[in-house]
Amino acid sequence: MTLGWQVVSLMFLGLCIATLVSSLEFPLSDPLGPGPGFFPFWLSLAGGGLALLLLARATRAGVPARAGETLLPDRAGARRVASVLVSLVGVAVLLTPLGFRLTALVFISALLIALGARTWWIIAAFALAGSFGVFHVFSDWLEVPLPTGVLGI
Repeated sequence: MTLGWQVVSLMFLGLCIATLVSSLEFPLSDPLGPGPGFFPFWLSLAGGGLALLLLARATRAGVPARAGETLLPDRAGARRVASVLVSLVGVAVLLTPLGFRLTALVFISALLIALGARTWWIIAAFALAGSFGVFHVFSDWLEVPLPTGVLGI
């Protein structure tokens, strides 16, 4: 298990370094406040620090393996991981034609069902808040344009 944690920590550190390098292409500030590179820069620094802490902890103390524990997920876990990846590909394909609100509504609903949520009103509440609510916050309050799709929704 120690080797697995070390590999994952190094992969996460690599992702944070790549994000840090990419964020340096954008200004950290602009006349109105934080610039487009501000959050990626600081999040990549924080994530890189946490990855280094995880790597040091796994290397120094080791990670004890529990009986029968493996690095790979069981069948149900693999199915959940696959459903999340398929859902993300679906979002990438449908975002422009359907727009943010409808795509997020379908994505959040499908994801909650795939991850085991069964109460319909909770699924509906989270899907509506995560799609129409987030769209309203970004487009009306923050004035950040999000895709509306061919239906204009």
